[in-house]
Amino acid sequence: TDFLPTKFPTVGQCVHKMALDPNRPDVLYQQNHCGVYRSEDAAANWKDISKGLPSRFGFPIAVHPYESGTIYVVPETADEYRFVPKGQFAVWRSRNGGETWQKLTRGLPQRHAYIHVFREAMATDSCDEPGIYVGTGSGEIFYSHTAGNSWELLHAHLPAVFSLECVTA
Repeated sequence: TDFLPTKFPTVGQCVHKMALDPNRPDVLYQQNHCGVYRSEDAAANWKDISKGLPSRFGFPIAVHPYESGTIYVVPETADEYRFVPKGQFAVWRSRNGGETWQKLTRGLPQRHAYIHVFREAMATDSCDEPGIYVGTGSGEIFYSHTAGNSWELLHAHLPAVFSLECVTA
């Protein structure tokens, strides 16, 4: 908690979103108010995996349903500026549990995109080639069926998207 006198208090941590690796149940990820973290021992200990991201602040985190260690986040500028850095919308992917990160922008707005993504507005589906979906506070839903390599606009002109959930038949 960078905003409190004690950085690691017993209580008072500000977890924005937590996700479980579906293939390794002892592995958890969290997007915290002050960073992205991974636990490999069912939340007994946490490792900061924020290095390489443009910001430690953000809300959503999602895991790939089949590839252990593949996670997605949307960093935002800061708690007092809740929009993507530099007005360039990007989803960041790690394929090694947060050791390194890749910025994914193909098909996402890159100019004047002062977009906010709420904590529950990112999801993955369980199709053979899983989709990743991101909803925005300005009413768009973007999706990728290429593990995040490219994105398309699914819907626009919606109310703020607070939550997304994927269901496959």
